[in-house]
Amino acid sequence: MRPPMPDHRPDRLPLWRHIALFRRDILSAQPARLYRARMAEVKLPFLHSVMVNTPELVRLVLQERPADFPKSARVREGLRPLLGDSIFITNGAVWARQRRMIDPAFEGGRTRESFPAMWAAAEAMAARLAPGEIEVEAAMSHVTADVIFRTLFSVPIEEATAAEVYRAFRAHQRANPILNPAALVPMPPWVPRLFPRKTRATAARIRALITRMVDARMAEIAAGTAPDDLATKIMTTTDPETGARFSTEEMVDQVAIFFLAGHETSASALAWTLWLVAAHPDWQARLRDEAAVLCGSIGGVSPDFSVLRAMPLIRDTFREALRLYPPVPMMVREAAGPECFRGRDLGAGAQVIVSPWHMGRNERIWDDPHDFRPERWQDPATTACARAGFLPFSAGPRVCPGAGFAMAEAVLILARILCAWEVQPLPGAVPQPVAQLTVRARDGIRVVLSRR
Repeated sequence: MRPPMPDHRPDRLPLWRHIALFRRDILSAQPARLYRARMAEVKLPFLHSVMVNTPELVRLVLQERPADFPKSARVREGLRPLLGDSIFITNGAVWARQRRMIDPAFEGGRTRESFPAMWAAAEAMAARLAPGEIEVEAAMSHVTADVIFRTLFSVPIEEATAAEVYRAFRAHQRANPILNPAALVPMPPWVPRLFPRKTRATAARIRALITRMVDARMAEIAAGTAPDDLATKIMTTTDPETGARFSTEEMVDQVAIFFLAGHETSASALAWTLWLVAAHPDWQARLRDEAAVLCGSIGGVSPDFSVLRAMPLIRDTFREALRLYPPVPMMVREAAGPECFRGRDLGAGAQVIVSPWHMGRNERIWDDPHDFRPERWQDPATTACARAGFLPFSAGPRVCPGAGFAMAEAVLILARILCAWEVQPLPGAVPQPVAQLTVRARDGIRVVLSRR
């Protein structure tokens, strides 16, 4: 079964219709020709943007000259109520300082040290699953949120504050618009941002809850009783250039993006992976055989981190799902000065879009780009394709610091499910991808679980 794709708009469309489509779903607002186009341009009196669709231009923007293409100020406006000045939206010296203080938490053996907490979350998930129909996005959202809380703050999601943060994030996702007016029309700083009242309320609630957790952890650090987890590591790391640590407000910003990036994106990718596995029973049988290496640990001692190396096909299946359904479908940068791309002049402030969705399905890079073929990752030729068009974690200096963490978490959760369950698609319920905060399904993703 070919993986489902979004509808695509006609090549030419009135502006009002394009904006209406974009507000509802970024993906269906794009024409199908972008899967083979080298660049696309939109030029309006108040907006000039280009989507770069060749490996050379993507490499230029993300890797060769990233300082000339900072995060878009327009896009930052829509994220600021929740994320403040987190590493995801800052630029320049502020971003560099944040990166210096966050990277050590994910270096070396930190993911290995977090592995028992991941396993505990996977076991808790297994206890919640039951035979019959399940809504996969909700189940994966729950387990990935649990992983974040256990690895970041050493508490399971059932702990009261953690559970409240999780519920508030779900409410914020429903309330947050894809397109804020500031993303289209540049506004001076003194103009009020017209966020819906519910969006502002849910963002404020999340930040208040995270502040409570950060304050409690700072008190534990001061008392010498803090657990050795990611939050403690980040909060006790000093900037090697200034010797300063994150303030409470700065740490709240970082925790907000850790939760959004480490929970929402992982949940999206895992949900699509499970549906793809369900829709391909022969491949699922191969993965089930591979997951058997993990089954002996169920109900007992946490497996060793090295078990992940024994499950390369599960890892490759997750990679293929990330190629087809990258959680963040588009990344928006901004030209800091005049540029010329493929003979088109861009002025300072022009929006430059890199699309992991279109690069992952680029017909000039991948063979059978819209097909689910996880075995392609066993072919050495795929390495070159991945260098050119596989961008689920971005690339260059702003590559996601938690990429290795996300891969380990995904392989473990998928293997734990396959140890105990056969997964089948719900008849007649083919999920339709839409891009909200991440690539989700319009009406959810439903599968049927049967005990092995």
